[in-house]
Amino acid sequence: IGSLYRPPALMQARETAAPAALRAAEDEAIKGAVALQEEVGLETITDGEFRRSTYSDSITSSGLAGVTIEMTEDEGWRASATHGHRMARRIPKVVGRIAWRSSNAADFAFLRGLTSRTAKITLPGPAYIHYRTGREHISRTVYPDLDDFWTDVVAAYRQELRALGDAGCRYVQLDETALVKLGDPRVQHLLRERGDDWRDLLRRYVEVNNAVAAAAPADMKIAIHVCRSQDPSWQADTGYDPIADALFNEMNIDTYLLEYDNARAGTFEPLRLLPAGKQAVLGLVASRSAELETVDYLKRRIEEASRYAKLEQLGLSPHCGFSTSARPADEAALRMERLKLQRVVEVAREVWGA
Repeated sequence: IGSLYRPPALMQARETAAPAALRAAEDEAIKGAVALQEEVGLETITDGEFRRSTYSDSITSSGLAGVTIEMTEDEGWRASATHGHRMARRIPKVVGRIAWRSSNAADFAFLRGLTSRTAKITLPGPAYIHYRTGREHISRTVYPDLDDFWTDVVAAYRQELRALGDAGCRYVQLDETALVKLGDPRVQHLLRERGDDWRDLLRRYVEVNNAVAAAAPADMKIAIHVCRSQDPSWQADTGYDPIADALFNEMNIDTYLLEYDNARAGTFEPLRLLPAGKQAVLGLVASRSAELETVDYLKRRIEEASRYAKLEQLGLSPHCGFSTSARPADEAALRMERLKLQRVVEVAREVWGA
């Protein structure tokens, strides 16, 4: 999907290296990540998100003016009987006018220079800031009318897509972890407490993603990744049913990368709403599990999904990135990562051909 485990040398450089040395360490690590993906047979290549501390760094904290990052719930993890399990979170706080400040184009150009295959970049979706922060942390002085906030967010993302397009990017994945959470009653309760109705947010988030996608260069593929994030302490306990119609029929994006690695994701039945001409990539391979899925298991699950959508509209992937934030990985995790990527390619070739 995007992120890979950071190799130990890169993690060490993050702790001790000066900026120039860190950049060199990132370059070497990305070369290794590209080699890994090509060796296992992937046709779409990412940089592993090796230049980021978290999956959202690429545009919220570094690419936009007007946004600062704050940590809340400083006491750390705590349990809640009504709101699920919560822990300290990074909150994007809007303190000035949102404006595009810097692009990922140079980082993408480095990746593109390493492979003749399709180079892909992942970005947090445009709904990320609002979902994580709510109206409370969007300055009313700067944005007395929230419509102006959305206008500026869309404009910034459009500039980013243009810059990436100029750098030769033809595949952008937007990570929208908020969408599926909107169907969870616990999340809906939290949203009501802050003054939001989940149905209104679903409509708004679809509109905003449509506005961003509409500005992409004509030859740029936009895919949307919809999952619950990697954080095991706060996950949505609902399937795609509440959002499926809006996701598949109101969102003007053709490719959906969906989480389907555990029971929390629900059934494949929402795929019945997938229109002709659109594709759903099934995230059946659990990226954080130490157990390798069997070929038979994955084929059986794909067959189950094909009862609701045509086989040619389906694909296979890990359910999420392997490391959506920078964290150490031991040799066993690195070996399993390779095996799981190999398994994805193996099954995809057997089911859909080379």
